[in-house]
Amino acid sequence: MTLLEVNQVSKRFGGLTANQDVSFTVDAGQVVGLIGPNGAGKTTLFNCIAGFFAPTSGRILLDGLNIAGLSPEACAKAGVARTFQVARTFASMTACENVMTAAMLLEHNIVKSRVAAMHWLGFVNLDRFADKLAASMTISEQRRLAVARALAIEPRILLMDEVMAGLNPSEVREAVEVVLKIRDKGIACLIVEHVLEGIMPIADKIVVLERGMKIAEGTPQQVSNDPLVITAYLGD
Repeated sequence: MTLLEVNQVSKRFGGLTANQDVSFTVDAGQVVGLIGPNGAGKTTLFNCIAGFFAPTSGRILLDGLNIAGLSPEACAKAGVARTFQVARTFASMTACENVMTAAMLLEHNIVKSRVAAMHWLGFVNLDRFADKLAASMTISEQRRLAVARALAIEPRILLMDEVMAGLNPSEVREAVEVVLKIRDKGIACLIVEHVLEGIMPIADKIVVLERGMKIAEGTPQQVSNDPLVITAYLGD
């Protein structure tokens, strides 16, 4: 069943076109990779889906509701959560307190929001660091903390922006395991990623952008053998 439908979405900044007529769908519980060279427009598209930018044209439907142009808060309440390329944590707060800030969106009771925060910290294997300050956590831990905080709003789709970038092979495997656990809970994942060895084995579908336009869509095998994709990444 289609959960997210990106329909002919374009985003322009003055004379610069960051996205042009991009269309694709994400089904409930599906893992979709969004890849492409630097400057392809991946993060801009994320920002449109999550409400940080309003598309210049096109529609973004979440379970039939057009969320294009809604605020980030409204998109979050509709069921869209996201992480960022650089993990945004409250450095002077503990891991548990960081996740509680999101859990409070659903549960205004401090005790219950702490219980929810501990649940999601355990989900990403960070419960043992619940009382650790975010500022003292490693990059890998901060990325997983950001995922736990996003999950605390109980989204229907999670947008993950380069959660594997800069991680060593062991940390990439740990990140992959978290994504698979999220999928198993029935939460759809749309993932911007440059670490292809991390996303290709777990994605149900790959969407490829170049210069703001979609140039390919299909299974990881189909996309990896597409001449347009090979040219986009490796040159003529």
